[in-house]
Amino acid sequence: MDTLTGLLDGPKARGAFLLRSVLSTPWALRIEDRAPLSLITMLDGAAWILPDGAEPVLVRPGDLALLRGPESYTVADHPRSDPDIVIGPGQICSRDGASVATSMALGVRTWGETRPDDERPSVMLSGTYLAEHEIGRRLLGHLPTLLVRPAGVDTTEDTLVRLLATEVTRAEPGQEVVLDRLLDLLVVGVLRSWLAAPDGAAPGWLRAQADEVVGPALRLLHDDPARPWTVAALATEVGVSRAGLARRFTALVGEPPMAYLANWRLAVAADLLRDPGLTVAAVARRVGYGDAFALSTAFKRVRGLTPQEHRRLAASAEAAEAGGATDGVPGEAAGDATGDLPAEPSSAAARSAGVPTTVVLAAG
Repeated sequence: MDTLTGLLDGPKARGAFLLRSVLSTPWALRIEDRAPLSLITMLDGAAWILPDGAEPVLVRPGDLALLRGPESYTVADHPRSDPDIVIGPGQICSRDGASVATSMALGVRTWGETRPDDERPSVMLSGTYLAEHEIGRRLLGHLPTLLVRPAGVDTTEDTLVRLLATEVTRAEPGQEVVLDRLLDLLVVGVLRSWLAAPDGAAPGWLRAQADEVVGPALRLLHDDPARPWTVAALATEVGVSRAGLARRFTALVGEPPMAYLANWRLAVAADLLRDPGLTVAAVARRVGYGDAFALSTAFKRVRGLTPQEHRRLAASAEAAEAGGATDGVPGEAAGDATGDLPAEPSSAAARSAGVPTTVVLAAG
């Protein structure tokens, strides 16, 4: 598999929060949910997205805006509109500290506030990933805070937006899975546009998949992390010398092949550990460790906690995020939904490492 597939195949959306918002002007929403990744698109009317500490960006109908957490931001009809509604962790929605979940509910996964005389309110679709999975963390850390792909770049994705608009208000068996996959497809489309952009600032290790030597090497490591790889074996597979592969891989990816493999194995293991049906020993075998002890030692050394501790924290975080909202409508306050959340990567730290705050891709 290619590098992007490897990064996105594990962390598929599962019970993502999908919402259709219908709002009469003036309106402004303050988003403080600390979600790792959200996607916003306008179906009718335009919106301004105002990331904290960055310039506002106008999003028109059909544009796809990808927002990386955990920093807060505002979405509004105008940059100077004052937000009076706050959406917090667990999608808890409030105004002046009081819940408005019931008063603003308008139907299945539909929410908002309109005036009787407003014949054409703003209509916004949003999809939020409630849990950050480990394989995707490597990609998330290099995304800009706000990434916008204009409408019309890909007619297939424009069709997906229309399909999502139809499906989001349906209450059919298996509907949650349908919405999750549509959200995944749209997010992958935005990321592919970003990777293809000459000025998209994608990290070198992700662009390296296009290299004729390093790309195949990355695919081999991703396809079979459990294989007892050596640099020599990897070099033989891709048809170059050991020294040549090590030098080229390190230059493009930013770390030697075996260091990359070790980090990849632990990322895959961290995602697999979220499955309560897999024992630590089973996870160890699937990522190339001889037994549970060997995996636990490496996991503890690199990540500072044992596989069992990681599993408990991940389960607590997912339960806390899922407990704040039901049926796709912002939920009532249910206590502190963030108490057991593990630390999240900092956008400020990413920016200090050269990650741009906002990227608006060129149309066409």
